[in-house]
Amino acid sequence: MSEGVEFKTTQSVAIKRWGTGAAHDERDWVIAEVPIALVYNGISHVVLMCTPSNIEALAIGFSISERIVDHMGEIYGIDVNKTAHGIEVLIELASEKAALLREKRRNMTGRTGCGLCGVESLEAVVPAPVHTERTFDVTDAAIQHAQEALSVYQPLQLETGAVHCAAWCSADGEVLRALEDVGRHNALDKLIGWLHVEQRDTRSGFVLMSSRASYEIVAKANSCAIHTVVCVSAPTSLAVEFACSANIALIGFARPGKHIRYSGTNEVD
Repeated sequence: MSEGVEFKTTQSVAIKRWGTGAAHDERDWVIAEVPIALVYNGISHVVLMCTPSNIEALAIGFSISERIVDHMGEIYGIDVNKTAHGIEVLIELASEKAALLREKRRNMTGRTGCGLCGVESLEAVVPAPVHTERTFDVTDAAIQHAQEALSVYQPLQLETGAVHCAAWCSADGEVLRALEDVGRHNALDKLIGWLHVEQRDTRSGFVLMSSRASYEIVAKANSCAIHTVVCVSAPTSLAVEFACSANIALIGFARPGKHIRYSGTNEVD
């Protein structure tokens, strides 16, 4: 793995702020958004528009959530390189996984909020859900505790107002780790990567997203046996259907004093 490559996550820009009938010259902070190319065994596979932080975790999480690999042991190395046009991440896969990827490789450009660009057929859009064994039923108190604390773990959002967050929470709602990115899917991939690097039991807690619950958020959680997904905004119909099929507890509109359970409402035995 590459050693601690760091990039700027925010940028100061000149602005003219208007308010109360007058304009003022000031400076403001905006979130960095750069193209990050994931290259597997020398073959460019995808370009993601991301915030350039936790890049190795992003590469690991994407590889797992997109089912390119089954576990970290099938990733032999990751090198992160800055180029004139963005960031290139060179990922060395086990030979059998590299061969499988070459067979099904698709030209795909990921954009913020779009994770299905380049899928070649309707059949490839929604893979069959994997039934998840829920080890606990998240309590209303835990959901409320986590969402109330989330803003403390979003420094880039506080600074720029343009960032999503994916947080890993304990069963009782304590936020254990939160990772930010301009794209909600990227933030979750970073979190999935962190969970695997830290060898966390993905059935011991739940994910809290500072976004809506799209199908892809639920599918990515399903890829690594996360059984509970909480989002601060609404779910989509496909997200609810997938969650029900996979036995994932899906909670939306997690706001102060309220939330809605869309699936997984039964108690765990």
